[in-house]
Order: sequence, then C-alpha cells, then structure tokens
Amino acid sequence: MKIAVCVKQVPDTSDPDTEVHIDSSGKGVDQSKFSFVINDADNFAVEEAILLKEKHGGEVVVVNVGSEAANQVIRMALAKGGDSAVRLDDEKFAGSDPVALARILQAGIKDLGCDVVLTGCLASDDGYGAVGVALAALMEVPHAAYVKTVEVLNGTLKIGRELEGGLLEMDEISTPCVLTIQTGGNEPRYASFKGIREASKKEIKVMDLAATGLSEDQVGEAGSVAVMVQYSVPVVGELAEILEGDASETAGKLAGILKEKGLV
Repeated sequence: MKIAVCVKQVPDTSDPDTEVHIDSSGKGVDQSKFSFVINDADNFAVEEAILLKEKHGGEVVVVNVGSEAANQVIRMALAKGGDSAVRLDDEKFAGSDPVALARILQAGIKDLGCDVVLTGCLASDDGYGAVGVALAALMEVPHAAYVKTVEVLNGTLKIGRELEGGLLEMDEISTPCVLTIQTGGNEPRYASFKGIREASKKEIKVMDLAATGLSEDQVGEAGSVAVMVQYSVPVVGELAEILEGDASETAGKLAGILKEKGLV
C-alpha cells in the first residue's frame, strides 16, 4: 500500500499570551515572532498513515506546499515513519486558495501511484477544511471527510466518520481515495532519536512550478476562486449589560430594552 500524507506548517498559537498582528500588506499575519509546528489534524493524518504502513506494509510519502522552512515539519513526519517527501515550492504559489492548493498538491502526487491520500480535516491557521475535498475532486477519486477510523478490507477501506454529537458513521470506500482525518482517532507518536537521525538522510524532492506542469494562471491568486482581500481586527463593542433585581423587575427591563432595539 502506498500512502501520501499532506502536511502543513502553521504558526504555534497554543500559548495564550501569543499576540497576533496583521502585517503591513493587510492580507496576512505578522509571523516574525511565531514558532511553527505541524497542523494539528495533519499530525493525526501522519499517525494514521504510519499505522496503516506498519499493519499492511507499503510506503508513506509526505507531501507539503511550502518554503524550505517547512522542512522541519516534513523531517518530523519522516522521523516518525515516513519514507520520502515531496515539497512544492515556488513564489508563484503565494496567495493560493484551497482549490489552487489542491491543484498544486495533485501535481505533486499524480505520479506517485498512491492507493490512499490522507490530509488533515481542518487547517488550524486559516480554518479551511476544503483542501482534501478539492483534491479528491481534482483527482476524480472518492473521498470521505472527518475520518476517525480506517480498516483495510479486500480492495476497499472501512472507515468511520465523526458526525455531530460524537456519532460515528461507518462506510466502505474504494481505492484510490482521499480521506481527511479528524483529530482524536489515534494518538500521534513522538519521534525517536534514531528516527530523527534517519530522517535527516531521507530524500525531500523539491518541485517548482515548472516541475508540476502547471501554468501560472492555475496557481496563486490567478488560479484561485477566492482571493484574500483584507484582514481586520474586530472592533471591540460595548460590554454586556447586567440586569439586577428580582425576576419581575428584570423581565420588565429586558422587555423595554428589546423594544428599544426594535427586536420585538
């Protein structure tokens, strides 16, 4: 079984004291004071890929769209059990929306002959959950989202999808396919010192725009259906008004406020 697992490097905002500031362009966040980690859901996707490899054999290829700085999260995925990696890096990729990113990922994956492609279900930096689904559409293969369990059957996969309320929907899906992995379905391992040493020797193939076979109008803002216009900080509004008194008194006050605001 050959598995591609897509990973993204994101700012580490786990520290509650971390301050987020909009950069001078107004279209991004100042990342100069951030440290970076693997996207949370992608970490679970990496673990799922390695578990499948350990149980059924095969190969895990780590795929990333990013600059050389992303090598740190790629190397960590390799240290946990990945075999090789592809990093897609070109300044013309900047500004790509989820559809354009999926197109770039497809270009990096198309010649690998993968049985399964795994992505995280959600990006923790921009909140998008569309890349994996768009990737499946471009690859013209079936997909399932928010997957927590994966079991290999004879020619198909039995997967459990998380629904609202913690319900688990069980489905069968044929391969090749794309699965977006939900957090909590496994327990991501720590990389061993031996794995880290070995990862430093593993290949990271770098592909620029020319190597993907894509044109400039298929990537970046030109290849996007949604273009970032501006970030803004929400305006702080008035504090909540606390109504004091007994039930009948506060009910009367509340009715007066609702009427004043035109809500009743």
